[in-house]
Order: sequence, then structure tokens, then C-alpha cells
Amino acid sequence: MKGIAGAVILGLGLSMCGTARAQEDSAAPSIAVIPEDQQATKEELAKLIGLMRVKQQMSSMTRTMPAIMQQQFQQQMEQMKKDYPQMSSLTEEQQQAMSKVMSSFMERAMNLYSSDEIVADATALYRRHLSRPDVEATIVFYSSPAGQHVLDMVPAVMQEMLPAMMQKLQGRMRPLILEMTKQMAEIATSGEGKSTQK
Repeated sequence: MKGIAGAVILGLGLSMCGTARAQEDSAAPSIAVIPEDQQATKEELAKLIGLMRVKQQMSSMTRTMPAIMQQQFQQQMEQMKKDYPQMSSLTEEQQQAMSKVMSSFMERAMNLYSSDEIVADATALYRRHLSRPDVEATIVFYSSPAGQHVLDMVPAVMQEMLPAMMQKLQGRMRPLILEMTKQMAEIATSGEGKSTQK
């Protein structure tokens, strides 16, 4: 039972994090670096980052994601109990404890990369890949009513988009998680995977 529960928790964690693994042999084209004499100044980039509200958007996502993850975790647990009757032997207290642990770890994970650090890293990348004219033109746009309206809409769009993304991810990952959990349960109960002597 412990092995099955562990597999379920591992699968849930993997499915809900939804992180993409970078591959060294990726065929993505390299982005040209802007020559230093054509790069925007730190002041211009700070203005652009401020106008784009990058820090506020990152902070908002950091606050929102744990709640979304928690909701998805609860839904997945309910489905797993239907698919695997042995999961029903977990008491309500155990399920709530698991939920709290998951929520706590997700919140801690979301704070591993602070919004200040994200802004610093974004600024360095913008400086390398956006020319001064690019930055100046973007500042003009985001200073305009249209640009500000776009930024005003970002939180509402993200609020709708994140749950939709998580729902799609959950639906697409669920068959894989169930298959993984089933195979791990079979290995645990049949003794497969143990070294045998011929």
C-alpha cells in the first residue's frame, strides 16, 4: 500500500509541476546577441521592465499557482480513489494531511525563484537580445493607452488561462500516471525488478 501511495504522490507531483525539461541537443535556433554598443542602457531596460509590470505579474503567478495546484491535487486524488479502490483505505485525516503537505511544498517551490531574481535575469537577457531602438519602441507602446490596456488585461487572461492549462495538462497526463502507477503496483506486488540469479 505504501508503494502504491508513493507512486501516486510521485505521479501527481510530476503531472502538476508541468515543467519542461531542456535538452542540450535541442534544434532550436540560436538567438543573435546585440553588439554592446547597440544595447539599451540599464535605465532604459528598468523603465521597460517597470512598464511591462514583470515583477507584479510574477508575484501574482506565485500567489495563484499553489491554490490551482491544490485544487488539481484534490481532483486527481478523488479520481485515483475511484480507479484504485485500495486508495480508499486512506483516512480522511491522511488525505487532508497529504493535501496540506502538497500545498506546503508547492508554495515553497514557487518561492525558490523570486520575482526580483526573475527581473534581474530578464533584464540581462533583454539587454543581450533587444537593441536600443527595440527597447525604445517597446517603451513607447507600453506607455500608450493601448499598451497599458494590454497590461491591464494580463491578470484577467492569466487567471482564466492557468486553470485551463492545468485542466488540459491533468487530462492528458492522467492516462500516463495511471499506467505508471499500475505498473509500479504490479512490480511491488509480484517481486519483479528484483535481481535474480540464473
